Amino acid sequence: MSNPGRNIFLIPTILSEGTEGEVLSPAIIRAITGLDVFFVENVRTARRFISSLKLGKVIDNLTFIELTKDTPENVTAEALRGLKGDAGIISEAGCPGVADPGAVAVEIAHRLGIKVVPLVGPSSILLALMASGMSGQSFAFHGYLPIDKIQRKKTIQSLEREGRQRQQTQIFMETPFRNNQLLESVLESCMPDTLLCIAADVTGAGEFIKTMSIKNWKANKPDLHKRPTIFLIG
Repeated sequence: MSNPGRNIFLIPTILSEGTEGEVLSPAIIRAITGLDVFFVENVRTARRFISSLKLGKVIDNLTFIELTKDTPENVTAEALRGLKGDAGIISEAGCPGVADPGAVAVEIAHRLGIKVVPLVGPSSILLALMASGMSGQSFAFHGYLPIDKIQRKKTIQSLEREGRQRQQTQIFMETPFRNNQLLESVLESCMPDTLLCIAADVTGAGEFIKTMSIKNWKANKPDLHKRPTIFLIG
């Protein structure tokens, strides 16, 4: 089944509060202005985000379709089949489809013949890589590492070995309230000369991006509790 003339716009959102004017492209604003249907991970935050743009849209007239990691694929497929016009996918933070459940809707859209239109916007993963000084020719994003301390240590050591063998930057993240525990695991698991980049609050007023050896980080540990952070080793 195809939907000729239908478009799905992938709409990046801000990474930090109050940065709309600095990080959102005119194409994003135009897309949101012209759309009335949005697939979103969190309806409340999506409504607040669109309201903050002050585009004159009546929020209660918009349709928000929940799309989380737990949304059954057939439910998303049915919603896409039923579209009467264009729609957007809004990430909770950053770019849809990148470490984001929006990827499921994008895959289904391709199957249904709906045109997928990615828009330029902030990605904490790519911005952290750009600022790290590590290899941008070869890199891998691993998302969330195991919570179990023993498994997490084994995973970090495996990533460190892979990075050294392939000359590849290894990128991962954690839920903000567990950042400090992950940092401790990285410092305990990696060799002293391994480089670690910590990129916290990217694009925000408190942005902190720094690359040092594990040895130096042990003497200068930052407090990352509840600060959105990307970790890179290389």
